Amino acid sequence: MASVRNALLVVAKRPAAGQTKTRLIPPLSPKQAAGLYECLLRDTLDLIRRVPDVQPAIAFLPDAPQDGRARDYFAALAPDFELLPQEGADLGARLDNALSHTLARGYERVVIMNSDGPTLPVSSLAAAFEELGNGADVVLGPADDGGYYLIGLKRPAPRLLREVRMSTPTVLADTLALAAEEKLAVALLPAWYDVDDVASLERLQAELANAPAQVAPWTRAFLARETSNVKRQT
Repeated sequence: MASVRNALLVVAKRPAAGQTKTRLIPPLSPKQAAGLYECLLRDTLDLIRRVPDVQPAIAFLPDAPQDGRARDYFAALAPDFELLPQEGADLGARLDNALSHTLARGYERVVIMNSDGPTLPVSSLAAAFEELGNGADVVLGPADDGGYYLIGLKRPAPRLLREVRMSTPTVLADTLALAAEEKLAVALLPAWYDVDDVASLERLQAELANAPAQVAPWTRAFLARETSNVKRQT
């Protein structure tokens, strides 16, 4: 391992029409939803590149056995990132395995984040490592939907990941309750939002309309090209 003490991982999967961002179909077509996801991911990778003194990595969802298309896709997309295949029967197990594996390699602080918050302030990512360096055992970035956009650890904490039912409105609350049971010191970052449904996509469009041009350039260009006004479905 290099001398860098911090690792920042992003959870990702290879975009595929009909299998990516399905809660945005409609108003987007399956192909558009997959294209949007790739742009969200590209902007997230650029955010990670701006965080100082971290080893960037992609925890990617593998394809079928003996199928290397996912690894090849990510190797071409981000040759400056380490690649770590996700392992586990569900999201909680995959997150725990990715964090534990990276900590076992000798990194002192490991943060894993999602790939659909392209306007997340870089300051929040940097603050995650600062909190872990200042005494927190766990750092969480609360998401507006009741989950979290990142979790960071200094040592494995499998209960926080494997005993929480993921993708529910109580993920953050359940994680905090387990952390309290484990007597772990928790630091909370500023809340942010994921782009995973029409309401959050509209929120993103409104934010980008008033943000500097350098914010989320891939996603901004996609939205301008593919749809200038996504309407909420009623």
